[in-house]
Amino acid sequence: MKQGDLVTRRSYGHDIVFKVQELLQQQAILWGVEYRLLADAPLSDLSTAPMPSFYPDSSRERPPWMDRIRSPELQLVTPIPKDTVGNHLPSAVKGPLSYFEMPGKVLHLDGDPAYLRKCMNLYGELRVPAEGFFVPEAKMAEALYRLLPQIKPDIVVVTGHDGIIKHQRNGDMNLLGSYKNSHHFVHAVKTARQYEKNKDALTVIAGACQSHFEAILQAGANYASSPARVLIHALDPLCIAAKVAFTSIRDTVNVADVISLTHSGFEGIGGIESRGSFRKGIPHFNKTTSVPAP
Repeated sequence: MKQGDLVTRRSYGHDIVFKVQELLQQQAILWGVEYRLLADAPLSDLSTAPMPSFYPDSSRERPPWMDRIRSPELQLVTPIPKDTVGNHLPSAVKGPLSYFEMPGKVLHLDGDPAYLRKCMNLYGELRVPAEGFFVPEAKMAEALYRLLPQIKPDIVVVTGHDGIIKHQRNGDMNLLGSYKNSHHFVHAVKTARQYEKNKDALTVIAGACQSHFEAILQAGANYASSPARVLIHALDPLCIAAKVAFTSIRDTVNVADVISLTHSGFEGIGGIESRGSFRKGIPHFNKTTSVPAP
């Protein structure tokens, strides 16, 4: 058994595939491959596993929700009848105008570099402007303090791995100390809210598998995991972020609709009413045209 091996746990009926992240004597620290779960297990409990159908470093067809992220009426260039924009256009403008799109900008911090690579590829496919950083959960608050003023995003995602501490499973699930990384997500959300208090100006999506949903939401997140302390899919936070990025700033994101797109559903993700961050502008312009600096 070595770092990077794919394994399952015999004591849990081989239900989840993990990657061995670290070996500590006869114990292994495990990261979920399909789910954002952090676990540990004795080496004697582990069996090697084949590569699952989902693996962040492997090729895989697009998630089914990708075609439902953008509203059907959103197109890259859409004609706008001239009479709908008033009588303030230059006389040289002939025929219908076309608008350009400005989806919300995402800052994505991920505690798993493999998931981050997969997420950044999918942001690119969706044409969502995004900047991603691999940051261990314990350092996310510090990273946000530095990055938020530099990047000025519309949407922040802080995710990675989490889980209920083994000996606390039958204990008090209201205690933040019963979770492996939830306190780090709470601290990160509070840092984001110190930067921007308005939940419509900055959408914050935080948490991972089995995270303390209530604490993260109360810290200021718009969306958090996990209401029923279930496992969430690796791409669930991205799904939420992309939907917010393509919802108009004039509209409230339909919480039920966006959560229904995720793999884990209402047991895995919850949230509050918030505005989208998608903007239109006119007239359409050639993005390859360089604009001289003032």
